[in-house]
Amino acid sequence: MIITLLGYMGSGKSTIGVDLATILEYEFIDLDNFIEEKENLSVKDIFKAKGEIYFRRLENTCLKEIYTLQNNVVLSLGGGTPCFYGNMELINSENSKSIYLKLLPKSLSDRLFKEKENRPLINHLKTEDDLIEFIAIHLFERQSFYNQASSIISTDNLTIKETVEKIVKVLY
Repeated sequence: MIITLLGYMGSGKSTIGVDLATILEYEFIDLDNFIEEKENLSVKDIFKAKGEIYFRRLENTCLKEIYTLQNNVVLSLGGGTPCFYGNMELINSENSKSIYLKLLPKSLSDRLFKEKENRPLINHLKTEDDLIEFIAIHLFERQSFYNQASSIISTDNLTIKETVEKIVKVLY
């Protein structure tokens, strides 16, 4: 089975994914890391050198490759992955469970503001209010994709451990 974690950047997909995979004794794959290994470039450098369209096609190709694996996998997606090339259809295919880690814009902003310099999409934003507005607009645009997940878990005010426990309960 492939358990796919999706949600906005800063929602904890990778951190929670590692812990979930450990508990379930599944392999963990971070899609961005998978892409970086294939290309020998960081996601940031792929965007810069080849553009978003190239990246999104590559992302879809890598996603298809991962979904052909027969192993049990916890897969962490990039925040935009569900929104392109019919990826949600693949994510919700047979032998797969998708989990949307849902947070309010303010909760996401609290997590992201202190590390925004490392996030090319938001490093130009000056204030926390600007970031909250930016996140709210993006969430509005992506909500229809995120809401197609098999399960939606609101993780505001939950610890990593509590979130992992909640996911395990949803799965089993």
